[in-house]
Amino acid sequence: MAEGGKPPRILHPQSIPVTGVDTHLAPVPRDRLVVSALRERFATAGDWQPEIPGDGRGWSDRPFSAASVLVPLVVHTHGLTVLLTKRTEHLRDHAGQISFPGGRVEDTDVDAADTALREAEEEVGLRRTHVEVIGQLPAYTTVTHFVVTPVVALVTPPLDLRLDAFEVAEAFEVPLEFLMNPAHHRRHTFAYEGGQRQFLSMPWGDYFIWGATAAMLRNLYGFLAR
Repeated sequence: MAEGGKPPRILHPQSIPVTGVDTHLAPVPRDRLVVSALRERFATAGDWQPEIPGDGRGWSDRPFSAASVLVPLVVHTHGLTVLLTKRTEHLRDHAGQISFPGGRVEDTDVDAADTALREAEEEVGLRRTHVEVIGQLPAYTTVTHFVVTPVVALVTPPLDLRLDAFEVAEAFEVPLEFLMNPAHHRRHTFAYEGGQRQFLSMPWGDYFIWGATAAMLRNLYGFLAR
């Protein structure tokens, strides 16, 4: 979250100091991280407020755009994983960052889920026949002026992914259980003239999951831990 004036872009998030780790919070119990429990939880979601509704003040005065991302929970016999992508370095927004498949809403899209499914198929070749949408999280507003709806879905292997080389450098999976454990949620504070910005990170091997992606995963944690 940003305060004061417009924050500068964070180009090297790994270098921002860690100011806390949420080891005091309990992980989501394993029995809630199975297919049947996830379906039931989203079927009875009710009204709730996410812990982190957005990044804070934006970098520019450009209009806000609606977007959707797919939060793909891949169903393996050994447990569920989250499919993530690493964006290519030349993109205008969030270049080189870890993200969910997704993008801007188009006029032909029926709803947020349709946007997320279309984008996932375009970016990583994830076919809709392998995807079961089970719910949504509240919209998340990014510092780059996107209002993003996270669409949560179960994905059945084999995936047979085909990456769009222009947008996606690689795709990889992280155990859901790892991401739903706040002991792996690190808090960073970035001070600048006129204010400060805080963000979360969830490093996994060589992958630095941070910013909006980490915040949406944290909101998923809050939803499942309730």
